[in-house]
Amino acid sequence: MDELIDIVDEQGNYTGKSCLKSEAHKFGYFHPTVHIWIYTSTGEILLQKRALTKKVFPGLWDISVAGHIAAGEKIEVAALREVEEEIGFIIKPENLQKIGTRKHQVNHANGIIDNEFHHVFISELTVSIDKLIIQESEVAELKLFELEILKNTAKYENVLLPEYSEYYESVFNAINSQLNR
Repeated sequence: MDELIDIVDEQGNYTGKSCLKSEAHKFGYFHPTVHIWIYTSTGEILLQKRALTKKVFPGLWDISVAGHIAAGEKIEVAALREVEEEIGFIIKPENLQKIGTRKHQVNHANGIIDNEFHHVFISELTVSIDKLIIQESEVAELKLFELEILKNTAKYENVLLPEYSEYYESVFNAINSQLNR
């Protein structure tokens, strides 16, 4: 879906300008996104298998939920909205924990230029995975993996991307800290 999003500068500061998501990806404009990593109290991580119709990384087992922040939308509101839209899980705002912001730049073979600031959150899954309802245009499947997968992505085929292992390890550490409180 092509939506109106805000443009930020190379430091992540809002510029006061907005454009369609397709334009940002065509011209490489920096823009904010959200990543929400959902874990269980028993040390598992929920990953989604991206729909085969996705323009980047179709069929990849990826972040629990990720998405773009609509123009003028608050970051936390976008995170909560994306989780509800993509997997039908409602997170109370107080159960959403921001663990950082990550600058991400990649040029995809299909011409998409992803210059994004990922606002990264974690939250505990408080319902059974079979209660989740996927948005089929975004998500093909949901599955729980051992949390350790975040520390050893190269061991698995089509699960996360080994080139971002440092990022995944930071997510692992944040979740592990929560589990060991």
